[in-house]
Amino acid sequence: MALSIIVMGAAGRMGSTIARLVSEADDLTLAAVLERPEAEDRLQGFKASGTPVSGDISTVLPACPGAVVIDFTSPESSMVTARACAAHGNPVIIGTTGFSDEQLAELDALAEKSLLFRSANMSVGINVIMDILPRLTELLGEAYDVEMMEIHHNKKKDAPSGTALLLADPLLKAKGLTRADINTNRFDVREPRKHAEIGIQSLRGGDVVGVHTVYYMGPGERIEITHQAHSRENFANGALRAARWIVSQKPGRLYTMQDVLHN
Repeated sequence: MALSIIVMGAAGRMGSTIARLVSEADDLTLAAVLERPEAEDRLQGFKASGTPVSGDISTVLPACPGAVVIDFTSPESSMVTARACAAHGNPVIIGTTGFSDEQLAELDALAEKSLLFRSANMSVGINVIMDILPRLTELLGEAYDVEMMEIHHNKKKDAPSGTALLLADPLLKAKGLTRADINTNRFDVREPRKHAEIGIQSLRGGDVVGVHTVYYMGPGERIEITHQAHSRENFANGALRAARWIVSQKPGRLYTMQDVLHN
């Protein structure tokens, strides 16, 4: 039996990619697509194919029990989605970035009683790199400074990217640091680099899907680990993999892509 998928923000870059891949998959069915009322006219193709189109998730969920909702929209919209899914018992996959600490805390609370999955990056490659970084950091030792550069398209709002922060977490942990030790601005302070910090610099331009490079710079050598996303299908396929996985899980905590890879 095909797994039902509901796509939020289906007129957007990620939403449209996810909806297309769902339509092409043999084991998935597109139960509904949602978009803001002012953008619903861009979903005429879905209407023509018989897929329900709406701007109100609270009216869609009762008609789609058990359907997995996938949301790559905005922090505010994703919070509405998460609350509605928790209330109606639908699993939800969230790929949105830029959440506040308060919003993240609420997602953790909702996950205690509902199936909720969130990852700042659904790429299998990025999540494998996250596994490698702590060991590499440990082996290289304190003689190596760690820096990061991330590049995205000119429409991206948050900086550093959610993926950069995701990659930074295992690095910080390996070095005994916290996010307070991330340096994102070296323009205003003229002083040598602090040893106990990790720098993250952001570039924005064109239609770059996403490039992240971690630099280990030590005595006489430099190691670079780069991940380049060639298309949004990379993230969309990861989200669909998470959707297939989460339906066999139980509520109790917020799931991530690491759980998918290691279980």
